[in-house]
Amino acid sequence: MVKNILLACVLTAAGGYLLGSILFGVLISKVMYNDDVRNHGSGNAGMTNVLRTYGKLPAVFTTIGDVGKSVAAVNLGRFIFGALLSGTGAAWQNPLDPVCGAYLAAIFCMIGHSRPIFFGFKGGKGVLVGAGAALATEPLVCAVLLAIFLIEVAVTRIVSLGSIIIAALYPVGTLINLIARGANAATIVFSTICCVIMAAMVIWLHRSNIERLKNGTEYRFGQKK
Repeated sequence: MVKNILLACVLTAAGGYLLGSILFGVLISKVMYNDDVRNHGSGNAGMTNVLRTYGKLPAVFTTIGDVGKSVAAVNLGRFIFGALLSGTGAAWQNPLDPVCGAYLAAIFCMIGHSRPIFFGFKGGKGVLVGAGAALATEPLVCAVLLAIFLIEVAVTRIVSLGSIIIAALYPVGTLINLIARGANAATIVFSTICCVIMAAMVIWLHRSNIERLKNGTEYRFGQKK
């Protein structure tokens, strides 16, 4: 069983990382404008920088791509864990639900997005990738976090602050939801740890935004440069 768990983890991590390394922001900027979005604005490959640099349509395409690759990674991880860790009989007592593979894939998809092997290890902050993972694993939690995000942005017009807030709330919402669903202890612990890691990654990658928030100089959506 241990060998199967390790193999499932390795395959899930590799698949998640490679999918995450596909940067749709860069691909779209190159196809549509023969440019690299990372040469502009914040230098990131995420949707927010695409929106600021090129406008709404490329940002929509980027959103679809980044969320889509995360959903694909999550489903791949769920499939791998389900396929390799399924079994019957007294000798096989698998403690991990396939959703654990989904969360592990999400972590490595975020790592791939922020440090992509296909694009010189310079990517984005992974907020949309995390959102895609939440959508595919915990749609109710995702809906609540989306509502909080939209309210925050409507009030402050600071996208980064909304991203930090929902990242911090994500592990809490997931933990509550898993307990409410009656998940076993191993799945709750594994999944919650994964969510904490994902949240910490998003917040860490926003550390420059946090400094600007503290200084009152953070960009507000719609603000003239």
